[in-house]
Order: sequence, then C-alpha cells, then structure tokens
Amino acid sequence: MPPSSTVSRPTTWAPADSGLPEARRTNEAAGYTAVGVTALLTGYLATSYGLRPVLELIGVVFVVAGLALALVVRDTAAHVALELAQHTKPLPTDEDTGLKATFARTSWHHRSLRGANQAGLIDNLNDGLTWGVFPLLFTDHGLGLAAVGLLKSLYPILWGLGQIPTGHLADRIGRKPLVIYGMLVQAVGFILALAVLERPLLAGLLSAVFLGLGTAMVYPDLIASISDHAHPAWRANALGTYRFWRDIGYAAGALVAGILTDALGLNATVLTAASGFLAARWITEHTKD
Repeated sequence: MPPSSTVSRPTTWAPADSGLPEARRTNEAAGYTAVGVTALLTGYLATSYGLRPVLELIGVVFVVAGLALALVVRDTAAHVALELAQHTKPLPTDEDTGLKATFARTSWHHRSLRGANQAGLIDNLNDGLTWGVFPLLFTDHGLGLAAVGLLKSLYPILWGLGQIPTGHLADRIGRKPLVIYGMLVQAVGFILALAVLERPLLAGLLSAVFLGLGTAMVYPDLIASISDHAHPAWRANALGTYRFWRDIGYAAGALVAGILTDALGLNATVLTAASGFLAARWITEHTKD
C-alpha cells in the first residue's frame, strides 16, 4: 500500500523552546512506522489471499480510523497565542503573514527555508521512486511478494523509529550535519540496490537499511528547520508550504519512476547527493537569542 493509505497522523507541533520538540519527530515517527507495518502486513495478506479485496478493506478501515481520530484532536490555537505573546522577537510591522506572502517567502525568498524545501522534495522523490521501481526490480530478480513486502516495510520502519534518536542528536549538534549526511547515506542506498543485485534479497536489505537510516537522519530535521526559522505568526503557513513541496516529491517520484527505471541507481544517486550539497549551501543553523 502507498503511504497515503496508512493510518492518518494527527499533527502536533511544539515550539522549539517549549521543552516539547519531541512532538514533531514523534508525530512523524508514528506515521512512518505505521507505513512500514502496513507494508509488512499487506505483503503477507497479498501472498495469502491475493491483491483484492483484502487490501481495499484495510484501506477503508484506516480511513475511518483517521476520521474518528480527527474528531478528538485538540485545537492548538491557544498554544500559538501564548507563544506569540511570549516570543522574544516581535513580528516586523511590515511583514506580511498571509498565505501568499508566506508561500513566496518559504519557497524562494528565505534561503534556509528554500534549502529545506528542495531537500524535502528530493527526499520524498526518492521514496516515490522506491515504491514505483523496487517492487518490480526485485520481483524480476526472483523475489516473491512476501519478500518484497518485508523489504518495503524495513525501509519506513527504520525511517520512522530512527527519527527519535536522530532528532535528539540534531537538537545537540544542529540540523545541517544530519541533513547533509542523511542525503549521502540515501545515495549509498541506491548504489547498493544495484551493486549486489545478483543477490536480490541482500541488495534489497542493504538498500532498505541505508535508505531508512538516511531518511531518518533527514526527515525530522528538515521540518524542525522550518520551525526554527519561521516566526510563530506565520509558522503554520510555512509548515504547510514545506509539506506541499516535500509531498509533491511522492508524485514526482512515481511519475519519473518509469523514465529512470533503466538507470535508477545512477540518476537517483546523483540527484540525492546533489540535493545534500545544495542543502549544505543554503540551510543555516538557527541561533537563539
């Protein structure tokens, strides 16, 4: 199942200095661990019962569960108002906090936010590529549905659970090192997918481990970087803009999967590594007053 079919994830954002930065990474960790568990489950069910109708029924259950959970999520408007009142940097009087201005500021005008957007897009483009290509690649080399389900579950499970320690590490050493090296680790994952393809299970396991760990290094720190640099008055719009660009990567990865199938390793590796170095040039560490 694609990530969009997994359990809906209520969004909880905490101010960077509120003592609860874990809210961001815990939210993402829960979501992508659910992606991995669902991939494992659906691989088993597809092997045992076929592709239909079991998988569609699971999707319906997840959608209903997500809607039910949305009804009990607490609104955080009061928390934002309190943070605005206590924020050390007043909002400049000439700064537009509207959606259009924030979209432009986050997408193009602010160097660090622009760097986070492009890295997030490439990160999810990689994920879209692996969902579109890796199952076909490994089944063509002899793996069954259960084995492919295992490989596709390992990647997001490592991605999800790994965000907890990598997020804590980034709080101590900064966002940029984790983003740069995480993109490079992902690039190694694509190399390994083809380097040992004569042993497809080993190739799949190695690529899943490196892609999962690399994404875990990148994912929580990019979204934390957005929160670091965005004023509370327009942070929600900035986060929405970042997730717009980041999640376009899923669709872009699926669209280009067929085009890059014959040269997936080379193209994805170069693109991912280049994105890491571009992030290194654009993203600056946030310093607190």
